[in-house]
Amino acid sequence: MKALLQRVKFARVEVDGECVGEIAQGLLVFLGLEKHDDENAVSKMMTRLLQYRIFSDHEGKMNQSVTDVDGGVLLVSQFTLAADTRKGRRPGFSLAAEPQVAQALYEYALAELQQVHGKVASGKFGADMQVSLLNDGPVTFMLES
Repeated sequence: MKALLQRVKFARVEVDGECVGEIAQGLLVFLGLEKHDDENAVSKMMTRLLQYRIFSDHEGKMNQSVTDVDGGVLLVSQFTLAADTRKGRRPGFSLAAEPQVAQALYEYALAELQQVHGKVASGKFGADMQVSLLNDGPVTFMLES
């Protein structure tokens, strides 16, 4: 599993011109699910990203989490993160979870976040989404399990 975290001033996801998810300050999380992932791994990743300290404290150091700053989390499924890009000119997706499995794990991740963190929005699994954001920093991290 790969979770690409971006610290944002705002982020929103549109599908067919309609906003389906939006946050103010917080984390935009692109989630790529792989064949070996399960609910236990998803739970650990959701806990980790909520506690990951990438927001500035009063001294300007990255010592606060999205929970500490009461920021939003926008979760967007992105199977292309599971691509094998080690060789050639075309990505391979043999490592990606099957769509049905990935959707169930994505929905599980979303439910886990919503249960623990109040400000959670999401994209639409499998849809052609347009994502708008203002990256703050820019600050971007890849978390892997």
